[in-house]
Amino acid sequence: MYLTTEVKKEIFKKYGSSETNTGSTEGQIALFTHRINHLSNHLKKNHKDYNTERSLVKLVGKRRSLLDYLKKKDINRYRELIKELNIRK
Repeated sequence: MYLTTEVKKEIFKKYGSSETNTGSTEGQIALFTHRINHLSNHLKKNHKDYNTERSLVKLVGKRRSLLDYLKKKDINRYRELIKELNIRK
């Protein structure tokens, strides 16, 4: 499995404030980005997997809404997170 509890803890420790703070906006965006990258690689090999494509689109939408929220709350944290995660903007 690609997303174990250790990987989640590492993501939340790096981008959130702690391992147990799973509700932080930055941690959630980083987790979604990790999942989006994994699904994108899967779809490169399995281009007819439409269920995965649908879940990828839903994840991108969730991440976009969280990024909009973070941008509205604190523009500096938004810019810093985008640079760290290598998201296009």
